[in-house]
Amino acid sequence: MAKHGKKYFSVIKKLESKVDYGIEDALRFLKENSTAKFDESAEIAFRLGVDSTKSDQMVRGTVSLPHGTGKEVRVIVFASGPAADTAREAGATEVGFEDLIQKVKEGWTDFDVAVATPEAMKEVRKLGKVLGPRGLMPNPKTGTVTDDTANAVKQFKGGRVEFKMDRNGNVMLLFGKLSFSIEALTENCHVVIDAVNMAKPSAAKGVFIKTCTLTSTMGPGLALNIKTIAA
Repeated sequence: MAKHGKKYFSVIKKLESKVDYGIEDALRFLKENSTAKFDESAEIAFRLGVDSTKSDQMVRGTVSLPHGTGKEVRVIVFASGPAADTAREAGATEVGFEDLIQKVKEGWTDFDVAVATPEAMKEVRKLGKVLGPRGLMPNPKTGTVTDDTANAVKQFKGGRVEFKMDRNGNVMLLFGKLSFSIEALTENCHVVIDAVNMAKPSAAKGVFIKTCTLTSTMGPGLALNIKTIAA
């Protein structure tokens, strides 16, 4: 369990107990009470009302943030031929096929998103033990298996992010930096909430979003009023 310092607890004392925040109020609190010496990330976490043991209730998808994440996204591409050339031109961090597969097989995972062409996936699937546990395996459902590698690279570097439920039914993702304006963070946050609501499996019954919390890299978690964000 992580240990917190005096600054953290001084911020905690400012929180109103048993209060569910609105999005703008929560973001304003996090911005005004940031104690870090760096630009903290703004993050959102969901606790979902699904049975994570059932394959037809898995939740995953992508969302394009209108104001980006504020983070440089490292995108690699498994491809050869023209698809590899266009990926390089689009600004991919690294592009390759057999050589890149070997590099990842040896343990290299210094990247945020992996894209692959359908043809390359025949070999990339063999990297399941390396990429799978880290949530980096390319998947058609998230737009990371495609022949249009240039477009995929541009979208992910420009603010498109993936989200995937963990085995406990939680989804957490970064949606900006505290240096962003309240307006920009609020818009990004609403887009994320809408995307998660849209990803609700048809097999899921009852309340889908049980809890939703906003936080920052070093800040406390602020529970949002569920009534204001549920679809």
